[in-house]
Amino acid sequence: MTSIERTAYPRFKRLITAHELHLFFAPTREEAVWAAERMDYDGHQLALLLALKSYQRMGRFPKPDEYPEMVVDFVRRTVELPEGTLPLYETGRTAKRTVTLTGRTRSRRPRRTSG
Repeated sequence: MTSIERTAYPRFKRLITAHELHLFFAPTREEAVWAAERMDYDGHQLALLLALKSYQRMGRFPKPDEYPEMVVDFVRRTVELPEGTLPLYETGRTAKRTVTLTGRTRSRRPRRTSG
């Protein structure tokens, strides 16, 4: 049986190893600076980075409630945002802006695959 991560609509694994977190979800210094330059609030910056890294890994934008807490916490700690910062997922213009910004970046970054 094919694992859910390898289907047309991949999802987050139930258990993500430390290696996978570092390999697939660690923002580069350039990505962290890029997000900080485009978002005014820490929560928006975190949401943008989560969208970017998830799109690079899964090829889609997950719904806000799909992000595992361990991924959110890992990305937050990696870019040194304050403890307790939560991703702020907005509707309307901010949400559209996040997708647009991430779309511009994805053409520069190849999708990483495991294996």
